Amino acid sequence: MSQRDLKEAFISNLNGTTLQEVGLGSFLTPLCLISRGLILTLYHQARGTLPLPLPLISHLLLDFCVLILPLVLSCTILSDALHQVILGLAFISGCVLCYIYHTNSHCSGRPQQNTVSNFLQSHVQFNQLPFVTIFRVFVNVKTAISILAVDFSIFPRRYAKTETYGTGVMDFGVGAYVFANALVCPEARGKNISGSKVNHIVKQLLSVWPLVVLGMGRLVSLKISGYHEHVTEYGIHWNFFFTLAIVRVVASMLLAVFPASRAWVIALLIIGFYQLVLETSGLKTFIIHNEDRELSFLHANKEGVFSTAGYVTIYIAGVQVGLYVMQPRSQVKQWLKALFNLFWGSFVLYTALFTCQTLVEPVSRRLANLPFCLWSVAQSLFFMTCLGVADMVLLFAKRTSGCHLVPSSWNPHKKPPDSISDKKISNIERHCLVQAVGRNQLLFFLLANVMTGLTNSIVDTLGCSSSFSLVVLLSYMFVNCSVIGVLHNCGITVKFW
Repeated sequence: MSQRDLKEAFISNLNGTTLQEVGLGSFLTPLCLISRGLILTLYHQARGTLPLPLPLISHLLLDFCVLILPLVLSCTILSDALHQVILGLAFISGCVLCYIYHTNSHCSGRPQQNTVSNFLQSHVQFNQLPFVTIFRVFVNVKTAISILAVDFSIFPRRYAKTETYGTGVMDFGVGAYVFANALVCPEARGKNISGSKVNHIVKQLLSVWPLVVLGMGRLVSLKISGYHEHVTEYGIHWNFFFTLAIVRVVASMLLAVFPASRAWVIALLIIGFYQLVLETSGLKTFIIHNEDRELSFLHANKEGVFSTAGYVTIYIAGVQVGLYVMQPRSQVKQWLKALFNLFWGSFVLYTALFTCQTLVEPVSRRLANLPFCLWSVAQSLFFMTCLGVADMVLLFAKRTSGCHLVPSSWNPHKKPPDSISDKKISNIERHCLVQAVGRNQLLFFLLANVMTGLTNSIVDTLGCSSSFSLVVLLSYMFVNCSVIGVLHNCGITVKFW
């Protein structure tokens, strides 16, 4: 077999992992965020100042070591010890948080009950969408890690995309990426259509040209270079950039006709009808059958074409969640209630998922069927909830310690506004890797794809030892993060439209 055939076989015919293991991974990123925040809080208490010395380098290294390194290790050499890693981080973070809480409670002389009660009643302010920005950033980061790591033997095969049925970590990544894009789209932000609906639809058609260009660029480069492809993902000519473009246009057309406040009804109708067609016609057999690719464009790209229905459903569901999250709230207890409702929504959808898997069929990313959509939205809501709780823990630590400079979604409300403090916070965020990726998300995703292709052309990914594979993956992520970090530090936003 050629090297290309070996790589294609290496990422084919896989069955995924359990829903529980994918859910377990949702705890790691929030714990990393809490750890980074507590480290900065302890440094501020010890030295009385932030940022760190040599901020451009020191904050990049800190963020990389605390936010990126654990994610890389968790899907490579520590994948079989994920429970222990999460429990260890949770225990250490809990101990540090208790230390900060008790130290500052004794210093201030306030009763501990009053501290918690005052926190729940307190008001907050924010410059970015609470926990939504972090969700979108880490979906992007985890995607960047996985698209290269999957080509190395150090990456567990159960985490890779499944062939037809199953739940791999990378399967969730695809659905989560679509969901993340929907959270901040114009419809989710409540922007009204200006002018006629026809003009709005034309505008949306024109706005996706960067995705179409990127899709064409990827198609041409793959065919010219002979780069390995997993045909049953999207087809022979289709790729994820085309899916993103089609989903954006179709969803905009539907939401121009129907009210965004009832987006969940549209999503249910689309996926319900699509699943009904899968079950009552020969469409499911047509999509899964893999020996007729040469007959037509539709036969060649049937996964990409028909899975669009599922991704449109996930996108529209994301619009509904975005509308809910962006409702005005100012008190901590209001945000805690919102987090509880997100968790409750995740629980209800997971219950529906288990029912569907028992009565209908298992999760299939290839078909983008009803169970896949339920799983993608349910797990996205659960991950968002975990990130929101982490942000709330950081807010509590900031309020308790008096260190308001730690990067997080929320800041304690200041009255009157403090321009000096705001300037210091802005200076800290200028060195924050989360803010850097959030500023240029599409560029980060594109850079990761280009770097993945370059790495595969230089390195024999199948023949690498575990240690060398880890060095390559960490170097690849460090380059991606450094480029994005420098751009953010210089105040550069790369727009494709």
